[in-house]
Amino acid sequence: MYQNYKNVELVKPSGLELKDRLVGVQRVTKVTKGGRAFGFSAIVVVGDENGVVGHGLGKSKEVADAISKAVEDAKKNLVRIPLNKGTLPHEQKGKYGGARVYIQPASHGTGVIAGGALRAVLEAVGVHDVLSKSQGSSNPHNVVKATFDALLQLRDARTIATERGVSLEKVFKG
Repeated sequence: MYQNYKNVELVKPSGLELKDRLVGVQRVTKVTKGGRAFGFSAIVVVGDENGVVGHGLGKSKEVADAISKAVEDAKKNLVRIPLNKGTLPHEQKGKYGGARVYIQPASHGTGVIAGGALRAVLEAVGVHDVLSKSQGSSNPHNVVKATFDALLQLRDARTIATERGVSLEKVFKG
């Protein structure tokens, strides 16, 4: 799932205090010769509010079952995101399908300026100060995946320094 990204650290859910946030529940209909069969699909984001986050999709005939399946799915693909004092290390764009997101670090006291599915993901990660914009499609599935695309491209200063083979000071001062 995360093969295209460098430095992705997968995390095991054991020992973490994860909080789940429901992003959306859709009622889906399958038309058969006997009439309509209704079902539900739920998209959920789980995180420990300290840099670990995952998302999942669950489908079932009952809403509660769909949500619990989504939570289980989200716990299977947890990743660690680099944070810097409650905000992001640098600005980043992400896209998935028709959804595009832009996230930018903000100074202390700004709060989470984000809407809908984007806000749910950023709060689950544990970002307290961030500016963001969601453009294009507002489909929650694609917005969540676009946000993950942006978050997984984030790198902290230490990682950049080791990749370039230079000191931490040289990264900042040039």
